[in-house]
This record gives sequence, C-alpha cells and structure tokens, in this order.
Amino acid sequence: MTPRDASEPNGSRWSDLDRPPLNITALRRGLVRQGGLWSKVDVVQRTGSTNSDLVARAAKGEAAEGAVLVAEEQTAGRGRLDRQWTAPPRSGLFFSVLLAPSEVPVARWGWLPLLTGVAVATGLSRAAGVDTALKWPNDLLVTVRGAERKAGGILAERAGDDGVVIGVGVNVSLRDDELPVPTAGSLALAGAVSTDRDPLLRGVLRSLEDWYGKWRAADGDAGICGLHEAYAAGCATLGRVVRAELPGDRAVVGEAVAVDGDGRLVLATAEGVQEPVGAGDIVHLRPA
Repeated sequence: MTPRDASEPNGSRWSDLDRPPLNITALRRGLVRQGGLWSKVDVVQRTGSTNSDLVARAAKGEAAEGAVLVAEEQTAGRGRLDRQWTAPPRSGLFFSVLLAPSEVPVARWGWLPLLTGVAVATGLSRAAGVDTALKWPNDLLVTVRGAERKAGGILAERAGDDGVVIGVGVNVSLRDDELPVPTAGSLALAGAVSTDRDPLLRGVLRSLEDWYGKWRAADGDAGICGLHEAYAAGCATLGRVVRAELPGDRAVVGEAVAVDGDGRLVLATAEGVQEPVGAGDIVHLRPA
C-alpha cells in the first residue's frame, strides 16, 4: 500500500465536517525549527502502520532523528502483543517519531515508552484539558462517566542499531457508537475542551521534545531528570493489586508498589516477595 500525502486533492477529506484534516503547513511551521528536535513532519492520508513505515524509512536511510510521520487513518496500527489498533479517519492522533539517543546507554532506552507516556499525558492535559493517567507500561487512560477507559497506547520498536521508533495512538473524537470495545474511551467522551487535532499534536510533540531533551542531558538517568518522579506521580497502576501476565504463560499477582530505576514495575506478592516485571501484560484487579 502506498501512503497518499494529506495535501493531495481528495473529496473524502472533508466527508466528516467535525473531523477536518490536519494542516501540514501549520504543523511544519510550528514544529520544525533550527536547533529543535523535530527535523521533518509528514502527514499521509492512509497507511497500514506509521511505525512500520518509519522503521522502513530509517532502514533505507530516508529518515533521520526527529522525523515525524502522521496518518489521518491507520488500517493496521499495532499495540503491544500485536494487538490491532483501528479507528475512523481523522478521529485521533496516529503518529510515529524516530529518536536516536546514541549518547545514552542502551540499558536506559527502556525508559523511552514511559517518557513518551509522561509527555503525551502532559501535552494532552494542557491542550485538551483532560487528565490522562498512565497504565504501566504503555496505556493512556481517561475517565468517562466515572469509569477508567483506555484512550491510547504507545509502542516502541528498534530501528537499526542506533534508533528507536515510537508510535502513539490516541482516540480524540470517537463517539460511543464508534468505540472498538466497551472499555475504550476518547478525549471527547472524557470531556475535552478541544478536539482540534492540530494544537493537540503540536502540544504532545513539544512536550515530548522537552522531556526527551531533559532525559538525554541526564544521560538517560530517569531520576536526575525528574522523569522517574513524574512517571510515578501519573501512573494509575501504582498502589493497585494487579495481575502480570508474563512471557512463557506465567502470571504473578501482587500490589504494584514501585517503578524501579530501570523502569520495571515492582510487585509485592502475597508470599512476601518483591518481583520486578520488565515486560508483560498488566491487568488492574481492583482500584488503589
């Protein structure tokens, strides 16, 4: 499938007047600047996965650090464990960025999805007026009619030896009858003061640039740059009893008591053991 550039004439672009297309000219003007992180911003009308596309571009030498690829519609967006992510055209933010923190020890790169979560939550709070909580390791939660709902997710993938592509998907204007599952949510359903995707995207990317800069300046030390504290403060998983479904069909149940210096979730089990979880699917069993 060949992505179509969002600037192409296409009668379907305005088929939903509540969901206008992104303004690529304004986005580039607002984000790409001398000395800034974002080096290039592209918007395509439709593609399978912005992550897959950007990883491929990086492999061919067609993308440098700071490249941003945004899709008005994703037909094969992926979450963790290869879960599918689909939504109506122009109903959300679907984008990927290429980062190359070569001066940061690779052992600390595991903080990048958590850093992105903090940045997205911060940007959306400012631009949409919606409190967004973080479910470890990569889900964005909002409150809809008193219930906690998933409104977005983050997926990080290596791109060669020195790059990481981070994909973000956020449901912005989805209505009740458009939700993929009953437990999903959107910024609109959470009472956002704005669902204009242009300022939302600019706010999120500026927040990401800010946090990434602080993290790099600290050589990836999440404690020194304040990332560890910020993530713990916004993490809805901490203080709750959860089930961690781990690789190899193993599961651990315990209270999520901390996020350690490596970004792992620490569970205190009924047996009195504190077990760090570096990868797995987390199920919230009861509120904090």
